[in-house]
Amino acid sequence: MTKVAKQGATYEDLLKVPDGVVAEIVEGELYTSPRPGSRHARAAGAIQSPLYEAFDKGNGGPGGWWIVFEPELHLGEDILVPDIAGWRRERVPEYPDTAAWTIEPDWVCEVISRSTGRLDRMLKMPAYARHGVAWAWIVESYLHTIEVFQLVDDRWTTVNVYDGEGVTRIEPFDAIEIPLADLWLPEKPPA
Repeated sequence: MTKVAKQGATYEDLLKVPDGVVAEIVEGELYTSPRPGSRHARAAGAIQSPLYEAFDKGNGGPGGWWIVFEPELHLGEDILVPDIAGWRRERVPEYPDTAAWTIEPDWVCEVISRSTGRLDRMLKMPAYARHGVAWAWIVESYLHTIEVFQLVDDRWTTVNVYDGEGVTRIEPFDAIEIPLADLWLPEKPPA
């Protein structure tokens, strides 16, 4: 993560960032991050896939959500790009045909990379709370953990921490089982 501008960053500043770099504005400051590495991409894809099938398409699950990979969120002055986000269709009945979402998601997932951990935890999580996102997951692919947070009285409350290789049900998508082993790249044996 690199802080590019001190204060007052605009969308025009964000558009000047080179392709292949993730750019976000949090509390008026522009931050850039490299594209995710293989562990990050593996975990994000393995989370998005079953949620999309069961909750967006309704195959093997209840449906009722829009599940989106790396949506650009324009929430007040903040421009955020979570790894995955979801909106309940009861709140957003029509899928918007726009470049950026202006409606806060009901759920976000941030997969922590070594270069983005501080940004995700220290800046983006408070921003999601300010904008009323109800649920958040923090996924640590190196630690093989998923931390689940729910917004209660404008503050994040830890609901659960899931780890390891088992099969589990994770809030707010506990209608389906998620095999945690699918999220993690195998560890290389010591040389």
